[in-house]
Amino acid sequence: RVLKRSVFFSVQDEAVDKRSFKNCNHIAFYRRQKLLLPGKSLYQGLLDSVTLCNDSVKLQIINEKNKVPLLVEIYAIDGNIFRLKINEVSPLKSRYEVPDVLIKEPATQRLSIAQKETGILVLTCANEDCKLHITANPFQIELESKGETVLSVNTNGLLYFEHLQPPPQIRCDISYILQCSVCDSENQEDLDLWQEEFGSFLDIKANGSSSIGLDFSLHGCEHVYGIPEHAETLLLKNTSDDDAYRLFNLDVYGHKIHDKMGIYGSVPFLLAHKPNRTSGIFWLNSSETLVEINTKAHVLSRSPPDITKQRVVPQTDVRWMSESGIIDVFLLMGPTPFDIFRQYAQLTGIILYQ
Repeated sequence: RVLKRSVFFSVQDEAVDKRSFKNCNHIAFYRRQKLLLPGKSLYQGLLDSVTLCNDSVKLQIINEKNKVPLLVEIYAIDGNIFRLKINEVSPLKSRYEVPDVLIKEPATQRLSIAQKETGILVLTCANEDCKLHITANPFQIELESKGETVLSVNTNGLLYFEHLQPPPQIRCDISYILQCSVCDSENQEDLDLWQEEFGSFLDIKANGSSSIGLDFSLHGCEHVYGIPEHAETLLLKNTSDDDAYRLFNLDVYGHKIHDKMGIYGSVPFLLAHKPNRTSGIFWLNSSETLVEINTKAHVLSRSPPDITKQRVVPQTDVRWMSESGIIDVFLLMGPTPFDIFRQYAQLTGIILYQ
């Protein structure tokens, strides 16, 4: 009688040692952005700078700390999509913008001002079911559909923008203040603003660091999906410090399961679902990106507070942090899952299947 022994090999057993790759805390721009804690935004909208164009609305916002202005552009795109772009008003040199992803420049609708008063700007488009509420101080944007707030931008005040700078040796003003949202009093070498090392690799940044970040709140949603490819569950999980979803392509054989490290591709697209609506966020940035997710209970109540009128609803906050480029994000308003797939295909030509 011959005995046969079956041998099973586990991908987990052959997984590559993660110490060969950066974790979140090895990534300098992540460490810097994590110094900016949720709370009042450092940015204030300058509503006197609002300009209505044929295809967009433009306004400036300013960092209250370093007084550096940014240009905000808002577009209403055919098919219930909004686009938000944020860039430097006067960059030292052109910042990178992603080509060849959109199949064409999206057709837009004209936005109009429905209300403008002290600190508040309300925009509407041809689809009057949707409105954009812009608050000046602190700078925030809320997207409303049929009287319901679907999504808000910079809710937790985590808008972050590092500005390109002249190299230190040619700066003539020794009192030059670091033009970023935080870390003015920190040691610049410790924060890897000009060069970054990992193992034997050295990344020299001729014009300093240029990372960007922004947070979004998805109201009424506790289920979010997307940002493939990760060896994780389809339903995205809450993250914690040093445990963000990482969008950075790696060809790693034997990758670990239930791990937020990137694998073979990066798709910066996320969708959120609740019983009456599906919405999506498409973050158009090709640099290394980290995504944090936090689902929590949010209490709604009238003023003055009355416990009998309080209502607890879920809310998912999503924070995107990228190493470079500009903020260029598409907000897909659905309202159905099929609409989300159609809207994403309209932009990229890629069809997502239900």
